[in-house]
Amino acid sequence: MKNLTIVKIGGNVVDDECALSDFIIAFSELECPKILVHGGGKIATQIAAKLGIETKMIEGRRVTDKKMIPIAVMVYAGWINKQIVAQLQANQCNAIGVSGADGHLIISSKRSKAPVDYGYVGDFEASDVNANMIQQLLNIKLTPVFSAITADANGHLLNTNADTIASNIAIALAKQYRVTLMYCFEHKGVLENIKDKNSVISSIDKISFMQLKADGIISDGMLPKIENALNAIHKGVCEVYIKNTEDILDKSKGTIIHNK
Repeated sequence: MKNLTIVKIGGNVVDDECALSDFIIAFSELECPKILVHGGGKIATQIAAKLGIETKMIEGRRVTDKKMIPIAVMVYAGWINKQIVAQLQANQCNAIGVSGADGHLIISSKRSKAPVDYGYVGDFEASDVNANMIQQLLNIKLTPVFSAITADANGHLLNTNADTIASNIAIALAKQYRVTLMYCFEHKGVLENIKDKNSVISSIDKISFMQLKADGIISDGMLPKIENALNAIHKGVCEVYIKNTEDILDKSKGTIIHNK
């Protein structure tokens, strides 16, 4: 069984030109096959402001209404995605930019309005991933670069959480590959003390996660990231790491997620 590495990078990395450039160099050195999933960053918010469109947030999450969804698609699946692909090509990594809509790679459904209406936001399960099509891309030595855009069965484009995209693709391909999933961002891993950048928690399992959550050490945006990681491990993914973008070539660094 071949090894497959799936790496997800967040918006803060996308927004930092130097950090993104350094990451792309390191990612290009990873052994193939591999997949990259990226978040959105602040560019969509900036463009919306220039167009006089208000950005609405609920509990730190973007509301993607009728005015915002075209901007999200243009920025995430267009500008950001193609910038990353072009830079990967410049580093001899033969990449292809895709969204969930391309080749029916991911079929999602619009999130229910209850209890909160986030607008045109998509949800999906690993069973909604076209694993065979992705494997075909990998077999011809292409590196898929997924933006955080999917589509439903009726052709409606939806803004979709990039952590979930990475996790569900990893689960969907776990029968064909020995999958390592990495969530890479600006910190060295999951931190015990957010003010101490070196207070990395080396490993987390389901039991320790519940305690860290109860103690308030893990909160906000880190919660769904670890929940996705634990779900991936439970459903066949071999390894999940949360680490700094600079450390993707070093498995001894960052936080590893276990399933116990």
